[in-house]
Amino acid sequence: MVGVIRRLHKLKSTLLDIKCGPGAAIFPSDVTRIHLEFAYGLAGHLGPRKFWRNNLPRLKFWNPAIPMVINRTKDVSGPAVLSVYFREPGSTLQELQTPSSSFHGFAKAPQPAEGERVLTIDMKNLESDKILEELLTKSGAVPVRPSPQEEADMAELRDLRQIGEVDRERVKRKTDAEKREKRLIAQAQSEAAAIRAAL
Repeated sequence: MVGVIRRLHKLKSTLLDIKCGPGAAIFPSDVTRIHLEFAYGLAGHLGPRKFWRNNLPRLKFWNPAIPMVINRTKDVSGPAVLSVYFREPGSTLQELQTPSSSFHGFAKAPQPAEGERVLTIDMKNLESDKILEELLTKSGAVPVRPSPQEEADMAELRDLRQIGEVDRERVKRKTDAEKREKRLIAQAQSEAAAIRAAL
């Protein structure tokens, strides 16, 4: 197989990014579900989109039992809201009906069930890191710290990236020199052919 080591490093980098990147946090046990609504456009919805793409996969990785529903709409003037549902202390919830995610605006945020409360965060015009910070603060989620082994792996991958940059620059210089040499040879050959033709 071609590039097995390279693919292994890429896979390791992706897994470490999911496990240890921004958004790696564990929600308290009273969080029952999460709903995210935003539009396709950029007018105030870019931060929510980046949060959905970059941070939400890590939250889902560390909280697989919590349903996370996405509702995307085409109305950029509409809201960009993150809803976090909590179980009230001492209450027992029946099995909750969770809608499937929708990319056409059909998965609106449900009303909180009996014995449940909802925390809403207005994400419009916020950057993704601000959304994450507000979510962690208001929900009481605990960020996951990388283990010593994971920190060592991340340092190794950083070193590999730096070595790769140096190698790419060296190969580029060599390739450019070869191209320049070929160009000069071709130019000399054409000039020699022109001189021979003139004699």
